[in-house]
Amino acid sequence: MAPGPEVAGIDIFVRVKPVPKPSPRLGIDNSENKVEFNIPRNEAAGLVNNQREHFEFRFNGILQADAKQDEVFERVARPVVMGAMEGYNGTIFAYGQTGSGKTFTITGGPERYVDRGIIPRSISAIFSEISKRHDYQYSVHISYLEIYNNEGYDLLDAEREIKALEDLQQVHVGEGEDGTVSYRNLSMYRANNEEEALNLLFLGDTNRTISETPMNQASSRSHCIFTIHVEARKTGEDVVRRSKLNLVDLAGSERVSKTGVDGTTLREAKYINLSLHYLEQVIIALQEKPHIPYRNSMMTMALKDSLGGNCRTVMVATINSAQDQLDESISTCRFAQRVAMVRNTVLLNEELDPSLIIRRLKQELRDLKEEVKMLRGEEEERGPLTPDELVRLQGQVETYVADNSPEASLNLGGSMMMIRAVFEVFKRLLRTGGFKMAGSGGEGGGGGGDSAGLQDQVRKLKLQVAQRDNEIGILVSMLKRRE
Repeated sequence: MAPGPEVAGIDIFVRVKPVPKPSPRLGIDNSENKVEFNIPRNEAAGLVNNQREHFEFRFNGILQADAKQDEVFERVARPVVMGAMEGYNGTIFAYGQTGSGKTFTITGGPERYVDRGIIPRSISAIFSEISKRHDYQYSVHISYLEIYNNEGYDLLDAEREIKALEDLQQVHVGEGEDGTVSYRNLSMYRANNEEEALNLLFLGDTNRTISETPMNQASSRSHCIFTIHVEARKTGEDVVRRSKLNLVDLAGSERVSKTGVDGTTLREAKYINLSLHYLEQVIIALQEKPHIPYRNSMMTMALKDSLGGNCRTVMVATINSAQDQLDESISTCRFAQRVAMVRNTVLLNEELDPSLIIRRLKQELRDLKEEVKMLRGEEEERGPLTPDELVRLQGQVETYVADNSPEASLNLGGSMMMIRAVFEVFKRLLRTGGFKMAGSGGEGGGGGGDSAGLQDQVRKLKLQVAQRDNEIGILVSMLKRRE
């Protein structure tokens, strides 16, 4: 039975960017996860000056300037990633001014392997965990969305290299029947291993829109959402778990009056600041108003599930400790504290898979019909097994013998011809040393009990067959109605 809904807050971690000359007015207390700013009053403002001098913020954790990428992943991301493996939605997003280290935190640095960010480390952790869970069957799919000037684009679109941005097909975001976020024109690719997933990440990062600004030589000019969709089925069960892990790199806020940008960069900055303003409106509305303005921008709509929805969410607030950037750092910390007040309702995404149930019931039906044939002593109306059938049968036997799983099975149906042939294969393999057995097994005579007992067993099997037929019919009709 799936656990009930869990109301959880958004965890906030602050990461301090290393700079050559950090300001002494920024204080960090790791024991209490506290950040303090001490800003002296501006004497030029005159005698009547109500400027605030002391700011204090508390968070779930602080990542100091010397924090390594592996520490960031273990503290911030691993619990969310492991939750996604269990069927819980997760989101990790970075927020801060431009040039404060958001992209480095989420994606990582391109030069050294140890500088890998949260996305590549999450991919590695997911496939490492899949290799350990032998009782589950997993499928992993990847999508990569870019929101540039409030318009969505597919970063994995094969036509990005040959078409101009304005000629590409746009991605549209909407709501599904259950209220969750859905996309149109956003591709999703299956990743069978870590290498394939990393190749998709590299392709998407190559297609991102970046430009040089006074604050950052390679500034991200768009919001990007890298989503890992995980589907898990436990062997022998009809339950499927579906979860998604959103790893979000938000473009950085910037004060145009301070950076002095113009032209295309100025237009990009306006869209970035406007979308972040709408994000702040959503955060405030989640605490105060019945109506949440998710539809004001594409970015807030894309984060609808992550903010106030069914999701475990973690935010990394990146701040710059340089003296001339303290105002922006205080603004980032204020926003982070508002986000910390948002509450999400987290649910286990688990449901019965009708296709699995139908497949299992059909197999049971075939097995029961074949068992009825055996009990009646009916023989097949066909000739002897062909050489190809014998070779295939020997391969099935060898696979069955080599499989140490307790669920290993050798399904021969109800054909006495096949059963006799399998005994011949076992005998031949044993004599030729094809495999070794701990002891010899008897041929199991089957003994001929009384006919009344056999007839009763046949009647019970027929009844089971009829019941399975009815169950399959009901499930098929349910699927047709749903379609």
